[in-house]
Amino acid sequence: MDEEYIRELFGEGMQSMRMNYYPPCPEPEKVIGLTPHSDAAGLTILLQLNQMEGLQIKKDGMWIPVSPLPNAFIINISDILGIVTNGAYRSIEHREVVNNEKERLSIEKLDGQIGPAPSIISAKNPAKFKNIGAPDYFRGLFARKLDKKSYLDVMSIENSGNLASCNSTVLALATYELS
Repeated sequence: MDEEYIRELFGEGMQSMRMNYYPPCPEPEKVIGLTPHSDAAGLTILLQLNQMEGLQIKKDGMWIPVSPLPNAFIINISDILGIVTNGAYRSIEHREVVNNEKERLSIEKLDGQIGPAPSIISAKNPAKFKNIGAPDYFRGLFARKLDKKSYLDVMSIENSGNLASCNSTVLALATYELS
């Protein structure tokens, strides 16, 4: 992959922010902090300052708690890095659960153009994802319901074709009924 492309995409001054706040809950078994999802930004860097569990990752269909370590970062590969690497890296499905003792806060940032790196696209490795500006990506991401792992289905070129064919079918049916 072209180093300059990555530098331009994730370089200095290219940022936006998302914050999640998880207050203590007296009955944590009755609620979830954030539904299962994958992160949108290139990398999520998380420091669990108060040593409080809350992050869980999905592995082999099971939810596994991520135990905080003192002075350690948790790094999640996110959807955008999956897109930029054309699927070579995959984001991880995770969720946040609340607890009855302490609050938690998470923050992620990104801006720029999002799409597969041109240096890795070829006839043998065609693009699997669309190229889109970060503001449009996040606008679409936040406009949808949190009912799937990630926004990758929308970004997938393969699924765009399926959507186009569905739209054509609906248009053909609508035209038929109007005639």
